[in-house]
Amino acid sequence: MSALCELLGLKQVPGFYRSPIFLSCLAVGAAFWGVLPLLVAVQPLPWHRIVSLAFFLAVVWQPIVEELLFRGCLQGFLSIREWGQRSLVAISIANLLTSVMFTGAHIATHSLLWAALTLFPSLLFGVLRDRFGSVFPPIALHIIYNAGYFMLTGGSSLV
Repeated sequence: MSALCELLGLKQVPGFYRSPIFLSCLAVGAAFWGVLPLLVAVQPLPWHRIVSLAFFLAVVWQPIVEELLFRGCLQGFLSIREWGQRSLVAISIANLLTSVMFTGAHIATHSLLWAALTLFPSLLFGVLRDRFGSVFPPIALHIIYNAGYFMLTGGSSLV
């Protein structure tokens, strides 16, 4: 059971939120959300929608499920292969393939542009998975990124 948990990245990483790489990923997200209103019209989500079940599902539940599936199962599985551990520009092949699949999965629920824009955050999630050997840092970052997305864009894809 321990080997399976390790493969899926289900190990605790105390203090990951203080690491320079995690803080850098947070800064990248903050910069993106800060610049986005300068590039496109955004409509922030009203506060009464933020306390809804749909918001909770989109911001917390969905990232947990996606990260367990993509970074835990898929990237974990690909990372145990020798070729999956090879890197291109400090990004593992396992991360790159997982991120392409992650982006493809978002085409069903997002416009093509927004789906394509999930590639970069997905690569960051994968870098955290590779760096810490755990899905907990990417889950935390994904929750923060989704909160920014739904709060800033008005949650157009919330039910």
